[in-house]
Amino acid sequence: MSLPTYTRAQELPATLAQRLVILDGAMGTMIQRFKLGEAQYRGEGYSGADGAGDRFTDFPRDVKGNNELLSITRPDVIRDIHEKYLAAGADLIETNTFGATTVAQEDYGMAELAREMNLKSAQLARAACDKYSVNGRICYVAGALGPTPKTASISPDVNDPGARNVTFEQLRQAYFEQTVALIEGGADVILVETIFDTLNAKAALFAVEEAFDATGERLPIMISGTVTDASGRILSGQTVTAFWHSVRHSNPLSVGLNCALGATLMRPYIQELAKAAPDTFISCYPNAGLPNPMSDTGFDETPDITGRLVHEFAAEGLVNIVGGCCGTTPDHIGAIARAVQSTTTRKLFYPAHA
Repeated sequence: MSLPTYTRAQELPATLAQRLVILDGAMGTMIQRFKLGEAQYRGEGYSGADGAGDRFTDFPRDVKGNNELLSITRPDVIRDIHEKYLAAGADLIETNTFGATTVAQEDYGMAELAREMNLKSAQLARAACDKYSVNGRICYVAGALGPTPKTASISPDVNDPGARNVTFEQLRQAYFEQTVALIEGGADVILVETIFDTLNAKAALFAVEEAFDATGERLPIMISGTVTDASGRILSGQTVTAFWHSVRHSNPLSVGLNCALGATLMRPYIQELAKAAPDTFISCYPNAGLPNPMSDTGFDETPDITGRLVHEFAAEGLVNIVGGCCGTTPDHIGAIARAVQSTTTRKLFYPAHA
């Protein structure tokens, strides 16, 4: 497929053709290290002019765990995390917006704050990237669109297969608002990630195109699904190959897999995807192994292990973009960056019928 003309990150496709590009690691893992309590999530501990002051002091519901709110109440925390990943060697950093949709924020009674969360998160990431884009280095902001906690194609009620707890239109509206705010805040790339339901992803991709039309901007799109178990399928039932054929119409810059599995278990599915999409860049950012509540990060793999495993993907010619998901830290990203530094990026192949 030929890529569209981008208004931002125009040089990114050429960079991907020349070398492996490094994505950052987990946001939630790093936030956990700050051991923030309810008061800190409401803004306590930060008095900067870009904070929220006492705005949420009397908010009637618990907000601890609402990581996206921290972009408003504790920008110092999010700024620190972004800069640590950039210092570790990340080329792309994700905005703190995985759950910053009206659909997801309903759980906290904060749906009306979704636009503000996305705008502020993109601005924080933009400032961090600008700070580290020196001496010829270019750092990119990936505006992150998460899957939401609801699924458009699977019933939440085992006794009623036709039941749904969200509609395509609700998702479309939520993702449109999110994408426009991310673009306004300075995102270079739109990343639709951790896709477990292809219909949710289709709503996101439809909304992204609407946002491009509305803003006059056209950013590279990255798509990343998640294989939830050893069946090799995403939760809504598709194989990796079927998933790719369901979303390839959006002409993304890259397609890949993240989360759910560590690198070892993810390998056959990355191999499958690299074969299914020979003319599209491939991304892979696995968890740091499988969950282990006894570990400091909640996951087993040390940076050296994750770096070695991801290097194997690169050495096999499977990937163009690598990074980390749950349980990964700046140390993991630094190890990955060092491990793949001299490895050749995956070459695209354009079939004769394409």
